[in-house]
Amino acid sequence: MAKRDYYEILGVDRKSSGSDIKKAYRKLALKHHPDKNPGDEKAEEKFKEAAEAYEVLQDDQKRAQYDRFGHEGMRGGPGGAGFGGMDMDDIFSQFGDIFGGAFGGAGGARGGGGGRRRRMKGSNLRIKVKLTLEEIAEGVEKKVKVFKQVQAEGAEYSDCQTCGGTGQVRRVQNTILGQMQTASTCPQCQGSGQSVKKRPSGSDEWGMVRKEAVVSIEIPAGVEDGMQLSVRGEGNGAPMGGVPGDLLVVIEAIPHETLQRNGKNLHYDLYIPFTDAALGAQAEVPLVGSKAKITIDAGTQSGRIVRLRGKGIPAVDSYGSGDLLVNINVWTPKNLTEAERELLEKLRGSENFQPDANHQEKGFFDKVRDMFT
Repeated sequence: MAKRDYYEILGVDRKSSGSDIKKAYRKLALKHHPDKNPGDEKAEEKFKEAAEAYEVLQDDQKRAQYDRFGHEGMRGGPGGAGFGGMDMDDIFSQFGDIFGGAFGGAGGARGGGGGRRRRMKGSNLRIKVKLTLEEIAEGVEKKVKVFKQVQAEGAEYSDCQTCGGTGQVRRVQNTILGQMQTASTCPQCQGSGQSVKKRPSGSDEWGMVRKEAVVSIEIPAGVEDGMQLSVRGEGNGAPMGGVPGDLLVVIEAIPHETLQRNGKNLHYDLYIPFTDAALGAQAEVPLVGSKAKITIDAGTQSGRIVRLRGKGIPAVDSYGSGDLLVNINVWTPKNLTEAERELLEKLRGSENFQPDANHQEKGFFDKVRDMFT
């Protein structure tokens, strides 16, 4: 089943500000929160759906990626990209950030009543992956090496002494309306409710070490230079069984020797002698991973475009492929023998070798525009 548009889910338009998006998410989260709708699977799905939309649209970089490439821009490899690896703890952590510590008791604990430990989250990692035009056209699996933070073997944790293991510190203030209690994330344990009890040699203050890992990335066909994919859960790990960050994969396209890409379409400049242009001929043009033959009609003018439908690049965000546009250029020889020169001098005066207004064709860019209008 195709995913719904994130803007449609939150009921906002593409020009909405960050505060508008946050307000819309808050309204939906309150309406469909599992504690308000016990046993209602549809409400829980809508709650998750709204959290997914907010998780992307509240981040400027992810939002720009989504606006450009749609849901395909959120794809990645094993573990899923986009929302696939986000569990309910992640959502409630995000939910608590939206509503503040005062909401953490009811919403965060899902009815627990005394505050909720907040799972720590690892930071994201970013890498570049270079792809050939052939790999872009077909899609490819890449195995990359990354160095990331993981929990050290033998690391042990205990309840935080500052918050007593709740992940929150509570304060009581006297006001003209009486005593008011507020709750906030514990600054000592960052809301995790735990602290390091045993730190193995070589690990950092949280019991984490840096190790090399091999990650498999499924890259879909049709990606573009500069596009960013997100592989959920393959970034830096977090201590105490926290949520790992994501691996952000930036695509870098390697220029092709002869083909140039423009969106879904490919362009190729074909140079032919004017004898072939005048008499007609067969010519071979490169495709991605293969070749094709095209017919040069007699009387072909320089600047003519031959269109090979479906021989371009697949669309990453929709079905179908682009076209290969062959731009024909008539090549004029520079060095002539005496015999060749004499022959051309005889042809110079021929009426058929004299262009007039009726023989003038549209320019290259006019033709390209006409092909797409």
